[in-house]
Amino acid sequence: MEKRLDALDIALKNEMNEHHFYLKNAERTANPVGKAMFAQIAAEELEHHERLKQLAESWKQDKKWPETVPLKVNDTAVRSVFGRAARGGEKTAGDDDDLKAVRTAIAFEAKGAQFYAGLRDQSADPKEKAFFGLLADIEHEHFVSLKDTEEFFIDPAAWYQKAQSSGLDGA
Repeated sequence: MEKRLDALDIALKNEMNEHHFYLKNAERTANPVGKAMFAQIAAEELEHHERLKQLAESWKQDKKWPETVPLKVNDTAVRSVFGRAARGGEKTAGDDDDLKAVRTAIAFEAKGAQFYAGLRDQSADPKEKAFFGLLADIEHEHFVSLKDTEEFFIDPAAWYQKAQSSGLDGA
């Protein structure tokens, strides 16, 4: 159990660090697509932190996976936020700082998805497996959306052309 609590402490720190990173970049960027993307992920990372904090407190107190703490997290809205922002007609490429931030975020999310998948795979409890599986899936969705944002920042015109030809609507 101690190993699992240590992993939760790492997850708590990571989620809060990522929240601050996304918030800082949402405030910094002048690009509306980047601003929307970073702000949405910042909010989602804060929610993950709150759920993990509830879980850790309950687990430390009861010495088992909690029965009563509401551990469902909201599904990610990143794809729809990105789609709405990108469809808003903004065709400005991201600047060097935007690209650096989104590439750093891509690395965060890849590690996060892997971390939560590992916790899921190490668990025998079905509720615990489902919870960490959901977090792994959400982190993966953040990763995919950030890769999409990276493409948009590099060449918005090519991104629009690809989106129109594939029927991608950002939803």
